[in-house]
Amino acid sequence: MSMPKREYLLYGQEFKADPFPIYARMREDDPICYHVGITGENSLWFVSRYEDVQTVLREHRRFVKNWRSTRTPEELAKLQPASELTQLLDHHMLNADGADHARLRSLVNKVFTTKMINQQREQIQSIADRLIDDVAAHGEMDLIDDFAFPLPIVVIAQILGIPPEDRDRFRAWSNAFVTPTLSEAEWQEAAVLLTQFVAYLRQLFDERRRSPKDDLITGLLQAEEDGQRLNEQELFAMVILLITAGHETTVNLIGNAMRALFAHPDQMTKLREEPSLIGNAVEEFLRYDGPVDRATMRFAAEDTELGGFTIRRGETIVPLLISANRDPRAFDNPDDLDITRQPGKHLGFGFGVHYCVGAPLARMEGAIAINTLLRRLPNLRLTAEISALEWSIVPLFHGTSHLPVKWDE
Repeated sequence: MSMPKREYLLYGQEFKADPFPIYARMREDDPICYHVGITGENSLWFVSRYEDVQTVLREHRRFVKNWRSTRTPEELAKLQPASELTQLLDHHMLNADGADHARLRSLVNKVFTTKMINQQREQIQSIADRLIDDVAAHGEMDLIDDFAFPLPIVVIAQILGIPPEDRDRFRAWSNAFVTPTLSEAEWQEAAVLLTQFVAYLRQLFDERRRSPKDDLITGLLQAEEDGQRLNEQELFAMVILLITAGHETTVNLIGNAMRALFAHPDQMTKLREEPSLIGNAVEEFLRYDGPVDRATMRFAAEDTELGGFTIRRGETIVPLLISANRDPRAFDNPDDLDITRQPGKHLGFGFGVHYCVGAPLARMEGAIAINTLLRRLPNLRLTAEISALEWSIVPLFHGTSHLPVKWDE
């Protein structure tokens, strides 16, 4: 089959504000779509249908996460060595395959347990209430800046064991991970913050080795699988992954869910009157307007076929999650928000061996946050047109940068 000829604009504010019409056209006309990079390099295969996206996520031996494993020794020898900072940031389980991935995930699962997550419920509720207390008398806030952003940052900082007095710096460092750098000057500024964070973590790791505590960092330092522990690169990368993946996604889950409810007042009323529906509702929010636009990139381990196209060894595949979750082949009336819809097969947290390890925590944070907003803030309403909202331009994520709201005092 010949390569698709059409190009789709999958970046920018207009696209981010409403990607679904473009994704619908892709699913119908070019479900496996080849995009050539501006320079002729960095070309991508975009995959938009549910079945194909699920195949890419499930078949982890055919579509791998570590691009280096698709290169020959001769090709690898020609590459420039990665900087120390890059190695510390990238050597985590999202970039690992096979036995390496299984070992890293097993070590994390030893400490990131269901019991540990369930123990956070009261703390998360306390944090949500405290954030509402800070703004309740004002009658208005930016729901992202004042609530959705700080809540998961404080939660993950507490779980990791970051001292309260360091959390403002922690927030700035976390922001540096998820903010795209579009120029050399921006990258240099981000690199300074990331280097500071690495130095901070190194000191914190040393303190926990000398004086263990009941926190996730101590757990990661002590976790062992078949006599092996996380090495220094893996430890840094794992903590950074838990911060970035566990923070930005939860911010967008809360923001996108509330934006969907503002656009569907009947569903907001139903949830306000029946808060016990929140578990089901969170699954529907993840399907309807999920926090992650696309899964992290996969790479063809060898020449392979997908949807009638041949994808060459080493070529990049991008599974479009929010497109798959609106595929009418997989969901009835997929463009309708229905918080009573039977949950199950959405791909909001991925699929297969790389399914999000923090999904239970994100679900809990989202459920507590949304119900707290509806319970504590009467007549909560959006004060800007949805079409006028500013969107995050990070390709991986899907969410607004700000969400101005008011309520009756």
